[in-house]
Amino acid sequence: MEYSADEMMTVAAARELRDGEVCFVGIGLPSTAANLARGRHAPDVVLIYESGTIGSKPTRLPLSIGDGDLAETADAVVSVPEIFNYWLQGGRIDVGFLGAAQIDREGNLNSTVIGGYDAPKVRLPGAGGAPEIAALTRRVITIIRQSERTFVGKLDFRTSLGTDGQVVITDLGVLRRIDGELTLCALHPGVTLEQARAATAWELAVADDLEATDPPSEEELAALRELRSA
Repeated sequence: MEYSADEMMTVAAARELRDGEVCFVGIGLPSTAANLARGRHAPDVVLIYESGTIGSKPTRLPLSIGDGDLAETADAVVSVPEIFNYWLQGGRIDVGFLGAAQIDREGNLNSTVIGGYDAPKVRLPGAGGAPEIAALTRRVITIIRQSERTFVGKLDFRTSLGTDGQVVITDLGVLRRIDGELTLCALHPGVTLEQARAATAWELAVADDLEATDPPSEEELAALRELRSA
């Protein structure tokens, strides 16, 4: 069954989420991957969105953190301060699931600006809760397409700090932050090490036991495509 690089990336990211975990989810690809995991192998994952929804089970992919479907399908809706003060700062969230526009070799993320801060070429959605999520969850999953424009030698702005144990899923492979540096641990089917190195603006660290990602199953692809078409 044929699949796209984005589908491989989303499936690989979904596989990182474990059943029963409490997950703080960002909108976009993180939300797609998290809801794919909930519909497939992690039915008891608890999805939390920044707007204050706890245990959301959206019937379609939410357009924003303010999407009404998140509140209507949630186990509870609380204030934003409670989400951050009680849940996040209280150490009650296992996983932060984030996206970004840029990442560096230490796993630091930029979701603020491209170019200079005072006169940027592009002003991005901004930090939101990402700095706190990256710092205070037990582990961080980042999903981002890999190219020299995204895997940069120096961030235009550092929004969130990388953390040990962080896993980064791209359209080319899977990287994990080991001893403070992102290390390529797996390549997706059909991707070469040379491609991954060419898409990285620094000298890419590579695991001695570099693995190959399992391709998406027919069931995973069917579930993902149904989710996107809803």
